[in-house]
Amino acid sequence: MTGASFVRARGIALALPLALIAGALGSQYVGGLYPCEMCLWQRWPHYAAIALAALAFVVPGSNARAALVALAAVGIAASGAIGAFHAGVEYGWWEGMTACTSRVDPAQGDFLEALLNAPLIRCDRAPWTLAGISLAGYNAILSLGGALVIAMLLGRSRA
Repeated sequence: MTGASFVRARGIALALPLALIAGALGSQYVGGLYPCEMCLWQRWPHYAAIALAALAFVVPGSNARAALVALAAVGIAASGAIGAFHAGVEYGWWEGMTACTSRVDPAQGDFLEALLNAPLIRCDRAPWTLAGISLAGYNAILSLGGALVIAMLLGRSRA
């Protein structure tokens, strides 16, 4: 596959999860918004999608490349689905996970004291919103929308 639709699909399949992971890591390490457990779950399918889409640039054979891009789209959609579930938990639409996470650096001396004093990061509280939409909500919108666009472009390239 080398048509314009396939090239666009492959580009989106790589660029979208790269951008979303860059945003997540930037908000964590630059913005100080530490992820909860469900935030971390949303990252794993994006990491897989990045690897699959990158392989689609180097693997020989048009069918193999198309399959890799399709699998990347599935990973992106999976992250979006997790994001939609997480956003629903944040908005109180349904109950989520009961586990909370914390950020503790074991190299800071007394580990037990650091653990007891570390803030809990709750999955049911959005630490940041824009226009009433949380980061999980934006991941859901962008990931599910992006996966749909990739699928449509792949379908168009096969026609």
